[in-house]
Order: sequence, then structure tokens, then C-alpha cells
Amino acid sequence: MKQIIVLLLAGCLGLLAFTKKTSIVISGKITDAQTGNPISGASIGIKGKPKGTSTDNLGNYSLNIDNAKTVLLISAVGYTSKMVVPGTLTTLNISLEPAVNNLAEVVVVSYGTAKKRNITSHSAPVYSGQISGIQLSAPAPIDQYSNSFYASPSPGIPPVANDYNREGYDPITENDFLKAADNPLSTFSIDVDAASYSNMRRFLNNGQLPPAGAVRIEEMINYFKYEYPQPKDSTPFSVNTEIADCPWNKDHRLALVGLQGRIIPVENLPAANVVFLIDVSGSMGSADKLPLVKQSLKLLVDQLREIDKVSLCVYAGNAGLVLAATPGSDKQRIKTAIDELESGGSTAGGEGIQLAYSTARTNFIKGGNNRVVLCTDGDFNVGVSSDDALERMIEEERKSGVFLTVLGFGTGNYQDAKMQKLADKGNGNHAYIDQLAEAKKVLVNEFGGTMFTIARDVKLQVEFNPAVVQGYRLVGYENRMLAKEDFHDDKKDAGELGSGHTVTALYEIIPVGVKTNWLKKVDALKYQPSAGFSRSVLRNETMTVKLRYKQPESETSRLVEFPVADPVKALANASANFRFASAVAAFGMLLRNSAFKQEASFTTVLRLAKTALQYDKEGYRKEFVALVEQAFTLAKKDKQFNKGQPWPGEEGEDDDAGDLPR
Repeated sequence: MKQIIVLLLAGCLGLLAFTKKTSIVISGKITDAQTGNPISGASIGIKGKPKGTSTDNLGNYSLNIDNAKTVLLISAVGYTSKMVVPGTLTTLNISLEPAVNNLAEVVVVSYGTAKKRNITSHSAPVYSGQISGIQLSAPAPIDQYSNSFYASPSPGIPPVANDYNREGYDPITENDFLKAADNPLSTFSIDVDAASYSNMRRFLNNGQLPPAGAVRIEEMINYFKYEYPQPKDSTPFSVNTEIADCPWNKDHRLALVGLQGRIIPVENLPAANVVFLIDVSGSMGSADKLPLVKQSLKLLVDQLREIDKVSLCVYAGNAGLVLAATPGSDKQRIKTAIDELESGGSTAGGEGIQLAYSTARTNFIKGGNNRVVLCTDGDFNVGVSSDDALERMIEEERKSGVFLTVLGFGTGNYQDAKMQKLADKGNGNHAYIDQLAEAKKVLVNEFGGTMFTIARDVKLQVEFNPAVVQGYRLVGYENRMLAKEDFHDDKKDAGELGSGHTVTALYEIIPVGVKTNWLKKVDALKYQPSAGFSRSVLRNETMTVKLRYKQPESETSRLVEFPVADPVKALANASANFRFASAVAAFGMLLRNSAFKQEASFTTVLRLAKTALQYDKEGYRKEFVALVEQAFTLAKKDKQFNKGQPWPGEEGEDDDAGDLPR
């Protein structure tokens, strides 16, 4: 009898072991409770378990849970967290309330004891905490409102909303049309930065149109990946060209020049010597600054290998070394040092930069990737802080072979112009991190491109054929223009190309024979010889593209050259690369209310973009469509923006109607 019972129990246990455990799939969208905008990078976790997921760029998520009583934890940087029990619901849309900023003055606490007294307009916080023997003090009195995102008219007076008037942007004078006969050469440095796009997104998601100085069209175009082929020879990049009808002027042409950097697998990248330089001053106290910095850098730490090493420097009133060079395999130690950072004090950015470069030189890896990663809002106010002084310092430091990555954070006092200049002078790149999803894009998805340079001082020079091209205009790259003589000057600094990076440039071309008011008249020259070329021989060549670049450790440039005789395509027959890049360019001109937008319209942008949503694994192109629709709504309400006039081609049009012109 006992044997029968044992067999029955064993059979029951066997059946239970093979019974499939069912799960429930919960999906939905996380949005801002005040604006209704999607929140990307929001975290959806399960209470008591490590399992979870995060939202995509459109705020969407999907998660498997065990049962209807599972407690979900929903959180996002800058928002108040929620706990939700789905019950019988399988579609769960959740809105989060923006968190109230906590701007108290604090300092790194794990390496000393922080003390402070109540802040008044006549007293400053006092700290006794030290980092590696260096006290982070606030040497100057701090007004009680100095850490706010709002401008205080005078000490002791409550602040008022400043509408971003403390953010710093350089004005942009757009490139004009030039006559090919008089100015056949166009020379510029590449730009792989994409900070302008994520910054623009931040403005739109906050219900504001960006200021014109914040819209750099080349950075908006280069935010996206394009499907260019990998290089086939020893050159570290491929060069790709295409010419088609111009979307905003049917009589003009648009020429695309695209570079594709060689993709080097992460495991094959050389050893990295990375120095994190983190701004822990009082202005970094809000949720979208230091807390987001910490989350972002921990994503980067997860990408490091045993052969890599990381150091951690911080600066407030002074600069200090928090973590000496540590192997990338010791991730917990690095993350703990990052987690223990808190904000407080003024901003001695210049001193911090000097310490970071000194640390990088001390741990320099010959043939490796030596880089300082600066995380800040750029609001330097102590010591070396002027743009000119900082630029000279960076130019001197870059001679050591240490590259610079600048990651910008925050709102209200974000110094975009300063960040641009630092990255340009430091042989580096610049990104603006507005959300954790952007940090993942820059530091995880594009790790190789952000952190490893495959070509230095990359310059382009395009020579236009006056037999075919009457006039031309480079769209964007205004702060990257070079004199024609700079192309051969190896001492002239230019942009860097990272592993896997793509760079795209667009020229608007006025063909010979087209009547135009864009080209200004100049009297005929009396003494200059004629060009002496045969129209019959060169009539099929529109232009010649030349590039110069240096290997990462070389000081001598190499030259590559490509004649362009591509046939002109109808816009509908152009590649998805071409259509999407031109849609982004048109959108940038609309945001700038550019004098060169001509017949560009939000309708045209949407129509073009929706035909080119290929190669969109991460959803960035779909997000672009949503941002265009959002900008269109804001622009129609902003009489100052559009001067009360309807946008060309907007009235009575359906953005889904019709086909592209052929």
C-alpha cells in the first residue's frame, strides 16, 4: 500500500513539474500628467523582483507579470513614482506627476562630513567634507535663489520664471547661396555632434518652440543613422553621394554627401582610459542634472571591459579626485563612487578640467582610447570660466592625446554655446542628455562612436562644376566652415569621426539655366583668365568631393577624392536616406523660420518622413514624426514665430494625402 501511495505522490509531483506556468502580458504608455507627452526611458519594475522593463521613445512598454495582484513600480527621472496593481487590466496607461525639485545645498558625503547652516542672502553653506584631501568649498556668498532654474532680479527677491533666458546659445548666420563660377570651392569640417536635436526635443516636449540659436540643422540630420555601406578598403569611412529634386523648391536640386565610419566591434576596441569629470556644484541639484548624470554614467560603466580603467573627478568650489584609476571589471566599486555624489557649492569648471586631464595623462594608455567625459550644465562661475580662457586651456590639453566627450544636462541655465566650444577644441563630441533613453543611445547603442575615434581632423572640400551648377548653398554647418586654404593645412583643427558614426551633408543646388533671385550680381572681371574647360567633357559631373583626414595617432593628413556624376533622381525615386535627411533639414529650417525655407512646410516634412521610416529599430524616426506634429501645433499658435501668416502649403492639406512629386 505504501508503495502505491508513493507512486501516486511521485506522479502528482511529476505532473505539477511539467505544468506550464501562465503569465500575463501588460502593455501601455507612460505620459506626463501635465502635458500628456510620452515619457521615454521610464522604468516599470515588479516589486520585490529584479525583473522589469523601460519605455521606448514614444513612451510605450510591454511586460510579462505572474498574476493580476503583481505590484508594478513606475518611475522616471524628474517625476514622482507610482505603485500600481493591474488587476484584470492588460492595457495600463499611466501618467506621472513632475517632481518638485530639491535644490538643497549638499556635497559628497561618503568621504567626509557635510555641515551646513541655513542659507540667507548674506550667508553661504559651509562644508567640512573632503575628497582625497581637497575640500569642496563654496568660497563666495550664495543667494538663496542662486540654485534655482529661475532668475532672481536681485538678492533676497523671489525669482520669476525666466523662459530659459539664462541658457546660452550663439547666434547662427545661415549659409547663403554662392555662384559656382566665382566660388567653386566649399570647405567645412565634419560634425558628428547631435546635441541640438535632443535639446530641441526637450523644448518641444515642454510645450515651447526652441530659440533659433538652438537649432543646428547639421546636428539634427546627424542625430539619425543612415544605411550607408561599410568601407571596402583601408580608408576608415565610405563616401556616398546622391542627387535628387529639392523638396522645398521644384526648380532646384539637392545633393547629399554621406560618410559611414567603419564599425569596430566593442570587443576589438583598444583599451580605454576614461576619466569621468562630474559637476557637483549647487546648480546640478535638480532631477534632470546630477541624478540623471549618475544614472547615465552607470549605463556607460556596464559597457566597460577588464582592460579598461576609470577614474572619477568632481568639481564644485574646488576640484577633487574621488576614485583613482579602477579596472572596468570592478563595476560595483565604480558605481558606488558615482552613487555617493551629491551637489553643493559654486562651479570651478576650469580647475576640474585641469585635474581631469592630469589624471588622464597619469594613466595614459599608449595606442589606447584616452578620454575625459565631462558632465555638466556648463554654468562655470569660479576660476577659469570665460569661453576664451577655457578654449585656450582645452587646446593646450588636447596635445597630450587625450580626447574630450562633453555631456550636457539640465534646463534653465544650460550653456550650450560653451559646451559646443569645449567639445570642438578638445577633439571631441557633444551630446545633450534630456532623458535616460538618450543616455542609452549615446553611451550604449553608440558606445564605439562616442568613445573611440577612428579618424581625426576630417575636412570636406567640394568643387562645383560651373557648367552644371549655377549656384549652391550648404545647409547647416555654419560654425564648421573653413577657408579653402585650411583644407591643406594640417595644423587646422577639424572634426573627429567615431567608430560606426555617420555624417550627412546636404547642398541645395541651382542648376544652370534656372532663373533665380538668390544669386547676387557681380560685375564681370576684366583681368581673370577663363576656366578653359570643355562643357562637353564635364557636363555629366556635378561636383568633385575631396576629403582629408588623419589616423588617430598621426599628424599628417591623407587625401581621398571622388568625382560625382550621379543622375538627378525624382524625389519619389530617391533613397530613404535622402528623403529622411531632407525632411529633417526642412524641419530645421521651419523651426528657425529660415529665410531659405522657400516652399517648405510641415506637411511636406511629414509626408517625406513617413515614406522613410525604414532602418528605425529604436523608434527614433517615428518619434521625429511625433515631434514635427507637435511643433506644427505650437507654431500655428505662435504669431511671433510665423508672423501671423500661414505656412506655405499648409492650409487645406492633409499630411497623409497625395504622393511625393515625381
